[in-house]
Amino acid sequence: MNDEPPHTDGLETDRRRRVLLVEDDRNVARVLSEDLEWDRFDVTITSSGEEALRALPRSLPDVAIVDLGLPGITGIDVVRGVRDGHPDALWDADLPIIVLSGRADTQSIVRAIGGGADDFVAKPYVYAELLARIDAQVRRRLGRPGSAGVSVGPLVIDRRRRTVTVDGRGVSLANKEFSLLTVLARDPGRVMGKPQLLREVWGFPSATRTRTLDTHASRLRTKLRSAGLEGWVSNLWGVGYRLLPEEG
Repeated sequence: MNDEPPHTDGLETDRRRRVLLVEDDRNVARVLSEDLEWDRFDVTITSSGEEALRALPRSLPDVAIVDLGLPGITGIDVVRGVRDGHPDALWDADLPIIVLSGRADTQSIVRAIGGGADDFVAKPYVYAELLARIDAQVRRRLGRPGSAGVSVGPLVIDRRRRTVTVDGRGVSLANKEFSLLTVLARDPGRVMGKPQLLREVWGFPSATRTRTLDTHASRLRTKLRSAGLEGWVSNLWGVGYRLLPEEG
């Protein structure tokens, strides 16, 4: 890791952002917290899942970074505890959660995203990449969209006018199809978990079991295919969807 981590020029500086770091490796926790504090984050460090859930109501973080292999309850249990909450919970159940783990096999990623995590970063991590992902999640939570127009290759989304074009030709989408496309286009190469998509597009809690997302994703895929975008809105079975087709 670099001695001088990059600064977060893109984040607003009206207050320091709060991070809940759940990491039982003291060296990793120390180095990462120092880097984040350099970039104007206030970091609450917890070394177990139980401690993390106790810290939630007093730290009220803007984003949580959670390791999977924790003593006591697992990182997945922490994610589910955040999402489930309870009637008197002070924290936001939609809190962005990034899993940071040395367990980077497909099964672990599927379990993390399927359990409600918003992103997954493998150890050893590159700090600049992790910082960019934190930045993106914080901006999503604080509701600060970028420009009204989003372009992904030949696809252009105008959020203000709620129009979509491919190579200049209009594509007619229903309201939820448009919303789903807009969310996927924020990070078109990353698989977004079903719980996150259900929360952001439909406002459903993470534990909801429904075919609504799959139905709308299928319709959106068909319409984009008809417009010439073959393989877009690809599905990683059991995890979620991404906008761009799988490579290879």
